Amino acid sequence: MADELIGIINNLGIPTEAFLVIVILAFLAIGAVIVIVASRPVLDIYPYLQPNARVRARKGRLFNEKQLSEIIEADNIEEVTNYLRGFKDYADYVDKYPIEKALDVQLAESYNLISRIAPNSVKDTFSLLAKKVDISNIKSLIAAKEMGLSREETLNFLIPVGNHYETFEQLADVKTVSDIINGLDGTEYATLLEDALPTYNESKMVLPLESALDKYFLESILSKSAVATDNNSRLLHEFIGAQVDVANLKLIIRAKNDNLSFDEAGSFLIKSGYQIREWKMKDLLESDSVSDIVGRLEGTDYHEVLSESLPEYNEKNSLEVLEKALDNFVYETAKSLSIQNTLGVGPIISYLTKKENEIKNLKLILRAKREVNFSVSEIQEMLV
Repeated sequence: MADELIGIINNLGIPTEAFLVIVILAFLAIGAVIVIVASRPVLDIYPYLQPNARVRARKGRLFNEKQLSEIIEADNIEEVTNYLRGFKDYADYVDKYPIEKALDVQLAESYNLISRIAPNSVKDTFSLLAKKVDISNIKSLIAAKEMGLSREETLNFLIPVGNHYETFEQLADVKTVSDIINGLDGTEYATLLEDALPTYNESKMVLPLESALDKYFLESILSKSAVATDNNSRLLHEFIGAQVDVANLKLIIRAKNDNLSFDEAGSFLIKSGYQIREWKMKDLLESDSVSDIVGRLEGTDYHEVLSESLPEYNEKNSLEVLEKALDNFVYETAKSLSIQNTLGVGPIISYLTKKENEIKNLKLILRAKREVNFSVSEIQEMLV
């Protein structure tokens, strides 16, 4: 056999030594390919090791059902505040700020932390998500000017986090909404608010300004996350896409409830969408009723979750039933992605979603404590 092989090599005119070198190089090349393929998963996981360790530590400090029940059973807001003082994540904030502002600051700083520690392939998207605090602060400034609040009263509504906070703080002194927009000149928010200003002046409603801010924010993160370079960034885009679709569906359902056409509501929609594109949005707004909207969603991920909530919606005639179902869809999407990607971006998505829900629930509890005759079971039903 060996003699035959040597004979073939000689017939080809290749020296035996050269042939051996070629064989060795071929084996080295194959080995290199195997090493690269085998190490690729490790290379994808490595950037997430430290961020996920920090995220899991914070996730372990989120309130469990027993702790949340203890907060619900508190007699008043002071008892809720005292309870939060016993937890590291809230202690410093509740002593420094009014309770609801303390919750906002804590959430904002959670987003800032993630934007700092996130791996490079997803860092830009998380940095944009952290700009939620900018959107919230601008909305608070606009609302404060609409109500004619003083500087001190306005500052109580602002979250002291973010690159633009000093600008927002200075704008607490101005008198009108137009002054706020002029004061934002040089920021990324000025042009979009200037474009919405004529509609605000005509309608005397802040909705066009708030919708312009929300639309800009969601369009920005959807566009940024669409530049997927690996499996982690693709999963993050799927999560952002679900949030965009849910925001659009909430608006479409409310528009249909108010008998608005696509021409009237379309300017507020993120038309690029994710699963639901512009043509589908128009189709949904041309439906006869909210129930018909749900029927026309067949073939999307949103049909089943809304179909299951339709009987309760019809019984209570409350859009909040459908909106809560959509919010739960986003939560379940985050949970699913976390399970799919336990060593990558999954834990970060899961933590931020759970953290947001925790803050929402704490705010709901606080508002219920300000009212009278809310039972423990009624408060539990309100929670997300």
